[in-house]
Amino acid sequence: MIAEQTASLTIMAKAKAYFELLKARLSGLVVFSAAMMFLLANKGTLDIMKLSALMLGGFLVTGTSNIINQIIEKDLDKLMTRTQNRPLPTGRLSKEEAATFASIIGVVGVLVLVVWVNTLTAALTIISSILYAFVYTPLKRKTPFAVAVGAIPGALPPLIGWVAYSGEITIEPLVLFGIQFIWQFPHFWAIAWVADEDYKKAGFRLLPSGGGRDVNTAFQIMIYTLFLLPLGLLPAQFGMTGFTSAVIATVCGSLFLAQTFYLMKECSRQAALRIMFGSFLYLPIVQIAFVLDKL
Repeated sequence: MIAEQTASLTIMAKAKAYFELLKARLSGLVVFSAAMMFLLANKGTLDIMKLSALMLGGFLVTGTSNIINQIIEKDLDKLMTRTQNRPLPTGRLSKEEAATFASIIGVVGVLVLVVWVNTLTAALTIISSILYAFVYTPLKRKTPFAVAVGAIPGALPPLIGWVAYSGEITIEPLVLFGIQFIWQFPHFWAIAWVADEDYKKAGFRLLPSGGGRDVNTAFQIMIYTLFLLPLGLLPAQFGMTGFTSAVIATVCGSLFLAQTFYLMKECSRQAALRIMFGSFLYLPIVQIAFVLDKL
């Protein structure tokens, strides 16, 4: 009886460790962005099957990228407080187990997208995964330019969501890509500012302007946030949404921008933390506004 209970606990612990590898919250945010833009692209009867396949396939492939990232950075994760309790650094899972799991869910995710969505969506998802896992991940220790590289896969979900419905790349999904691409910079840099001490333990170089938490970095964060104001108006300009969402995007962008002025004044971790949370709020609010405005 005791042996059975021990075996059951071991299985549950393993299952929990595998689930942690997926970074479900991050993967969920990626899927949310794609799903919202799928709904925005919708011009007729909603295809629930295709939307469900997009979400499932996208979640699995994004999870695969996250696992590969953790395999590559296993030894670096041991050095940082925020990552040292992940399944690989703690030895709850081996690299071989993680790689096998990533291979299985990656193949399943791509097949789901090919069969039930479309080939272009699957191809874009694979490209996003490769850029994140094999280009952005190793660049993080070499150059702050890694943020620009990482912004590409980070901005592809809305484009992928639109293409999942339409089957083609047109100006509309490129506009959505542009908004999320620019959003990545204040988002990434705010996180890098807040976690700077931890990142330095692993040798990550993500902040601009020589890697300093100073007014120069704060100024660059402000400039990129400023670009979100005109970009937020483009969906209305191209007839994708209406006036209401343009107003909401402008208000959210202005509030986001105001936080960057505070960072320029204070140059503090607390001010960067405000921008980080502000970035987490800006994107879903604006994307939901786009969809509701169309409806």
